[in-house]
Amino acid sequence: MVRLIDAFGRQIDYLRISITDRCNLSCRYCTPFEGACQIPHNEILTYEEILRVAEAAVLAGISKIRLTGGEPLVRKRMIDLCRMLANIEGLDSLTLTTNGVLLHELALPLVGAGVRRINISLDTLKPERFKKITGHDLLFRVLAGIKRSEEVGLYPIKINTVLMRGINEDEIEDLARLTLKKTYHVRFIELMPIESSCFGGNGSLFVPVEEVVKRVKNIAELDLECKSESFGPARLCTLRGGVGKVGFIAPLSWHFCDSCNRMRLTADGKLRTCLFSEEELNIKGPLRAGASLEELSGIFKLAAMRKPRSHSLKEARGQRGWGRTMRAIGG
Repeated sequence: MVRLIDAFGRQIDYLRISITDRCNLSCRYCTPFEGACQIPHNEILTYEEILRVAEAAVLAGISKIRLTGGEPLVRKRMIDLCRMLANIEGLDSLTLTTNGVLLHELALPLVGAGVRRINISLDTLKPERFKKITGHDLLFRVLAGIKRSEEVGLYPIKINTVLMRGINEDEIEDLARLTLKKTYHVRFIELMPIESSCFGGNGSLFVPVEEVVKRVKNIAELDLECKSESFGPARLCTLRGGVGKVGFIAPLSWHFCDSCNRMRLTADGKLRTCLFSEEELNIKGPLRAGASLEELSGIFKLAAMRKPRSHSLKEARGQRGWGRTMRAIGG
C-alpha cells in the first residue's frame, strides 16, 4: 500500500472534500459580516472532476475521504457522487459532515450510496437559541435527521458543538448527558479565531477546553484518553454509566498538529495543506488541462511536502483572517 508522508514524517491519509460553498444556514462563526460571497458555478468542480481528483488522491496514499461544504446535502445529486466515490478501489472510508437540516430525507440514500459514518453540527438543544446562532428556526429538522440516522444504521453519529461564552456554554452538561443513553459521540470544539466570521474572532467568546472538561466531570466520573481518535483530533472519554462518548477538540489549548493526517480540497479545486494556512495548490488547472492521474497524484505528493509543521492560531489569535471564510474552506 502506498503511503503519503509529509516533510515531518506524518502519514497523510485523510482528505476533506468541500463539494459546495452554499449552505442553508447562516451560522454566526462561519458566515462573514458582509454575507457569503459565493463561488461562481463554473469554478466549482463537477462530480466527474471530484471523482478524478479523489482517484488521484487514493493513488497518492489517501484512504479516507470526508465530504463537507458549505452544506454538502444542498448540492443536487450528491447521492450520486457518494456512490461514485465509494466505488474507488483502495478507499477505506467515506464519511460526511452536515448541519442535519436535510438529513431526515437523505439518511437512507446516503447509506445506500456507501456512507457509513456521519458528523452533525449541533450547537444548541434550544429552538430559539438555534435560530439566533444559525439564522433559521430549523432545530426540529436537525433532531429528526439525527433520529433518522440512528434508524438507518449510521454509526457512530458524531455531534459537533462549537462553544461560545454567553451563547451556548451553559448547555455543556445537557449535551454531554446525551451520551448516557445514546451511542453518540458528542464533541465540544473550541471557537476558532476566524477574523472574517460574524463574531470577528472575539476572544471574549472563547471557552477553553479545561473549563469544558471540568463541567463534564460534574455529571459523572470520566477517563480522558491519551491519544486522539484515529479519524480526527478529538480526545474522547466515556462518562461512567454512559453508552456514548464525549470528545474535546481544542486547536488552541491542545496542540494536535503533530498527529495531523489531513488535507483539504476546496469546492473550486484548490488543495489546502492546513485549515489555518492561506497557501493553496491549484489542482483544478492541471485537471481541466487534461493531466493524467499520475500527474494529479504528484500534486498531492507536492502538497504533502509543503504541509506546515503546525498552525499559528495562538500567535495570530484575533489578528488576521485565513484567506477564506470557514464555509468556503470546508472546515
